[in-house]
Amino acid sequence: MPWENVKLNDGRSIPSVGWGSWKMGKGQQAVDSTIQALDAGFVHIDTAQAYLNQEEVGEALKRANFKRSDVFLTTKFSGRDGLSILDAANDSLRKVNLSVDYVDLYLVHAPSLVRPDILGGWRQMEALQARGIAKSIGVSNFEIKDLEALKGANIVPAVNQILLHPYVWERQKALVQYCQSHGIVVEAYSPLIPVTQQPGGPVDKPLADISKRTNASFDQILLAWARAKGAVVVTNSSKKSRLEGYISAGDLQLSDDDVAAIDAAARKQK
Repeated sequence: MPWENVKLNDGRSIPSVGWGSWKMGKGQQAVDSTIQALDAGFVHIDTAQAYLNQEEVGEALKRANFKRSDVFLTTKFSGRDGLSILDAANDSLRKVNLSVDYVDLYLVHAPSLVRPDILGGWRQMEALQARGIAKSIGVSNFEIKDLEALKGANIVPAVNQILLHPYVWERQKALVQYCQSHGIVVEAYSPLIPVTQQPGGPVDKPLADISKRTNASFDQILLAWARAKGAVVVTNSSKKSRLEGYISAGDLQLSDDDVAAIDAAARKQK
């Protein structure tokens, strides 16, 4: 089935595949890469203060001539320049010139940015949403203990964006289950690490078997694996052909046996 929108706990929806501007650098390269992602079919664009290319993403959205309502835009508070969460969000929209007057999703990039008062930091996020600067609010890289600190919040995070691929599944499984049981959508970043950074590992065998049967590439299978775990995926590439392949991966449905084979092989990784 194609990539579909996933319902958030605030009633809004998020496209289940997104393109991340992390590692895309700054300047014209970032502008061109974002336009290429939009041309390939991505309508969910993920950036952050820390990536230093929010302005380029905004320029790309302007040049691509997309209606604002047609693109789901995420950015993150990364604790840069000594700005508060509210000031940083406004900086993202105006001073950094994202060329938009709201973001669809605003995330706290890491729990360390709001420690020791995680709940106090989250109150600023709630104020951000109340002012309409962000339609939805969430977190990134939060562990269970960090999410537990938000039990007194008025608003449950819509999303927790975390590292997720087969080689970290055993470590992340409890966190994924916690999020899902509390209505928090899990976003998986770096889902392709087994082929981009750790090729030749034990999951290559089940990936090869599935690829032979389905004619899907290893990276397409890994995206389908993350979706089978219930996650929205955020990925990237500098090559348009790969990006188009990622969009096509929405039609790939793994069986329970496929997912189990990948999980079993991943447990052999040392």
